[in-house]
Amino acid sequence: MLPYGRQSIDQSDVEAVLAALGSDWLTTGPRVAQFEADIEAVAGAPAVTVTNGTTALHTAYAAAGVGPGDEVVTTPMTFVATASCANLFGAKVIFADVEDETANLDPAAVEAVVTSRTKAIAAVDYAGHPAEYDALRKIAERVGAVTIGDAAHAIGSTYHGRPVGTLADLTTFSFFPTKNLTTAEGGAVASTRPDLLAAARTFRNIGMVRDQDKLRHPDEGGWYYEVQSFGLNFRLPDLLCALGSSQLSRIAEFKAARQRLVARYDELLADVPGLRLPVQREGVDPMRHLYPVRILDGRRREVYDRMREAGIGVQVNYIPVYWHPVYADLGYRRGMCPVAEAFYAEELSLPLFVDLTDADQDRVVEALRTILGS
Repeated sequence: MLPYGRQSIDQSDVEAVLAALGSDWLTTGPRVAQFEADIEAVAGAPAVTVTNGTTALHTAYAAAGVGPGDEVVTTPMTFVATASCANLFGAKVIFADVEDETANLDPAAVEAVVTSRTKAIAAVDYAGHPAEYDALRKIAERVGAVTIGDAAHAIGSTYHGRPVGTLADLTTFSFFPTKNLTTAEGGAVASTRPDLLAAARTFRNIGMVRDQDKLRHPDEGGWYYEVQSFGLNFRLPDLLCALGSSQLSRIAEFKAARQRLVARYDELLADVPGLRLPVQREGVDPMRHLYPVRILDGRRREVYDRMREAGIGVQVNYIPVYWHPVYADLGYRRGMCPVAEAFYAEELSLPLFVDLTDADQDRVVEALRTILGS
């Protein structure tokens, strides 16, 4: 089975992990700080590493101060964690519809649902294409909300010349094997705001405070620390940070490979009937995590089944979040976001990863052409 996504590991990655294994630090050591610095160099903002993309979202909502009685506006066209992590803090999640062209959060739809209770507006850079953050920030500033960018798909992307880590107040990343780079499991939270970054760093470290200037009882002794707010242990170990730094050293190569494959898909699929290809807006330089096509005329299920039968691991990204039973049980109903639901009904992600060969890509294209032409 040709997968829809896969990591790219070379000998330098192996050597980086082995070096970490042979060091004095397996966790909370110097490779954590190094990886965070390496992320900042790409993302454009200081970063705190965490154990995965979901805990990155959890940490971002904690740093934003989301709690009971608050509302969080987000997109239904995402993995469930973008929304569910806000629910875990007792917030009410408000789903706003997406743009037909990009499947990203639609600022006009957000404008229609924000209230004085809106604490955060959480966008997703779907498939690696950044959302319209300039418009979303204006809305957030008007109601006193924080912007959160779920950039799990988008490290390496830029928006009007700005890297994704600078676009929202808080930005989260995922380093799962299918993403743009991997630490096996891993994630990060970036922010240009020192207060939010400090809150994220404290939360991911169980709420522990060691800074003498911030202790309530600073004269206890050198061993002393305080927990002044609740947090969780979301620390990413040195072993995985070593892998992450090694991967980031090749991020430009990864981006070039993905962009070449995307351009090749665009060319090879341009004349296929019954197919709608993804778009790229002016001013956006995406590092595509997914290549999402739309299968027209109600044939998505057929195409999905036949491609899988042919050994091609296509995927659907994503089921609208509020369709899941956990949200249905809370009273959310289908039909709330018709653009997102129409996108879901047609979306199919074709295989896209750094080491995808031209021959394998040709195989994908030929299978799709054959099915849609029959």
